[in-house]
Amino acid sequence: MDQNLGQDSVPASGSFDKSRVLDVRPLRRLVPVFPSPSNMPSFPTPGAPFVCAPPSGPFPSGVAPFYPFFSSVDSQRPNVYSNTISDAVPINSFRTPPPSTAGARVNGDTGPSKSTRSRFQSQSNSGFTEEDGYDSQSLNMNDVEGTSKSGRLRKRSQKRTRGSADIVLNSPEVDTDAILSNILLSFNLAEFDASRKTDGDKGSVGCILLIFDLFRRKISQAEDVREAHGVSRRPDLRAGAILMNKGIRTNAKKRIGLVPGVEVGDIFFFRMEMCLVGLHSPSMAGIDYMGLKVSQEEEPVAVSIVSSGGYEDNVEDADVLIYSGSGGNFNKKDKEVMDQKLERGNLALEKSVHRGNEIRVIRGLRDATNPSCKIYVYDGLYRIQESWVEKGKSGCNVFKYKLVRLPGQPEAFSKWKLVQQWKESITSRIGVILPDLTSGAENIPVSLVNDVDDEKGPEYFSYLSSLKYSKPVDSVDSAVACTCSGGCLPGNSNCACIQKNAGYLPYTANGIVVDQKSLMHECGSSCLCPSNCRNRVSQGGLKVHLEVFKTRNKGWGLRSWDPIRAGAFVCVYAGEVIDPSKIEELRGENEDDYIFDATRKPVEPVPGDSHVPPKIPFPLAISAKSVGNVARFMNHSCSPNVFWQPVLRENNKGYELHIAFYAIRHIPPMAELTYDYGRPDKAERRKHCQCGSSKCRGYFF
Repeated sequence: MDQNLGQDSVPASGSFDKSRVLDVRPLRRLVPVFPSPSNMPSFPTPGAPFVCAPPSGPFPSGVAPFYPFFSSVDSQRPNVYSNTISDAVPINSFRTPPPSTAGARVNGDTGPSKSTRSRFQSQSNSGFTEEDGYDSQSLNMNDVEGTSKSGRLRKRSQKRTRGSADIVLNSPEVDTDAILSNILLSFNLAEFDASRKTDGDKGSVGCILLIFDLFRRKISQAEDVREAHGVSRRPDLRAGAILMNKGIRTNAKKRIGLVPGVEVGDIFFFRMEMCLVGLHSPSMAGIDYMGLKVSQEEEPVAVSIVSSGGYEDNVEDADVLIYSGSGGNFNKKDKEVMDQKLERGNLALEKSVHRGNEIRVIRGLRDATNPSCKIYVYDGLYRIQESWVEKGKSGCNVFKYKLVRLPGQPEAFSKWKLVQQWKESITSRIGVILPDLTSGAENIPVSLVNDVDDEKGPEYFSYLSSLKYSKPVDSVDSAVACTCSGGCLPGNSNCACIQKNAGYLPYTANGIVVDQKSLMHECGSSCLCPSNCRNRVSQGGLKVHLEVFKTRNKGWGLRSWDPIRAGAFVCVYAGEVIDPSKIEELRGENEDDYIFDATRKPVEPVPGDSHVPPKIPFPLAISAKSVGNVARFMNHSCSPNVFWQPVLRENNKGYELHIAFYAIRHIPPMAELTYDYGRPDKAERRKHCQCGSSKCRGYFF
């Protein structure tokens, strides 16, 4: 190896002898050993799986081994890339395990088997999936219930102090089958046949992601009581494994290049989401690969990588990624650091250098709203331009791969970097009319931008961040306020607000709404809980940096500089409460196109909801023509990414009904925010729809 290469160096193109990579000790003794052609397994289809060492438990209750973690003894074959690792299983083998070998049953009645629980982490490039504050690099394996430093099982009491990092292995009281069945009833899966499981499309990808996130949120809500007693859980792993075992997934066939239905710029908040849609199969490892047959032998090639900050990657360039190989224990504080080995994922990357195949790149970025978690951005297709070995910060050899983004793809990671520049200096944003059209009324500024034409802004209105009632609405029932002085907590049967919400808090611990309801109750002004109570999410103002922008064919619209997670609060509809009987009059005489009518029925119910029309205690109509907030700029779409939810807040004088907006699915930065305007009870004039959706009805009201 060239001793002049530093740990952050990149050799000039054509200046490095690639053959020397395989000749650096101790790599010389780790050249992969392939079996003879007569002993080589026979694979009937191109791109068939080869074998690798399986990850191992313990896993949370209801989580069976996947990717593919399950294999009977008869199906195990020798590892063709290492003669030191046993119990290899074929990659891309997703099948329900037999009872004797399954790590855990789907319904959570039994935990992982003893052999599965005795081991845990064998793929280490990116570690755990993040969930509600758990970072893949910071979760201490010794804090996982059921394991000790020696790897043997130990029994832990479930009564722990708040903030412990235990993962629940058995939760028989949570009926996941019933939860999933109720969710699936709201989805039309009749056409989701075997072909769509193997080769998906945009519709099937969106459907699977919606099912996963709704399922994960419902499990989280159901186990909220245990969380309140200091027992943390991993609903993302549990939900993902159950869906895998039931075959509720798409793009199960591994492939090189584009994944049907997954678009460049799509974002993911959980590694399991990428597994379910076929973008990146390993739930832990950062390198995904498959076997390609060459003559009578099979060699691995990389198909996707995740760069999530666990290794010494150089991720500053938007079109070039210097990716570090896996292994070497560089992100394990309790392990001896050593040279990386040319095996498994590293070997697949090296083979891809010579083959020149396309590799999907997913970049893991810190979540600004939850710094301990990550957001994964699909940045498109790259090719490895060159590879080399250099000394890492630890002094051990590290494999380095220079990947270059293929031209002609939509912006993804580069857009994130551009938005970050705008946050640092709004003047760098082209077309800015006003840096903050709210004039300080919101805790986060909302910019007004036009980079399309010369229009200087929308018609004049006064910015109002909340709903304006002319008089309080008397409550038929006596208002009962909660007395939770420290904030409403799950499992508190004495909390009046929890009782109104059928025994559960409507939000998860990080402010994500669990699902859509006909009516949701939040704490009101008479409640004793503080302003940061988790049952006051829609009252805390904007959580993301929004932008009002000029569209090309729909007037003014609304979008976010920040990524928005599915179920996250976006904004409320602010304005003046008007008499619903005067809606037609105001629209006709005053040309008021900024009226929100809460009595309208949604044309297409939000997937996963109860399909029950909004149940509100009184007709509500809001005019935002003269006074209003950012919600007045949200356009209609026949395939929206935002839904509205009636929210009731009670006080001593009566109660107030508000309209809050939440994300249906994950929304990447700079994507327009839209909702379905719905269908009125009476026939109204139709307007030509310009939403551009494949499901566009051609009009809206």
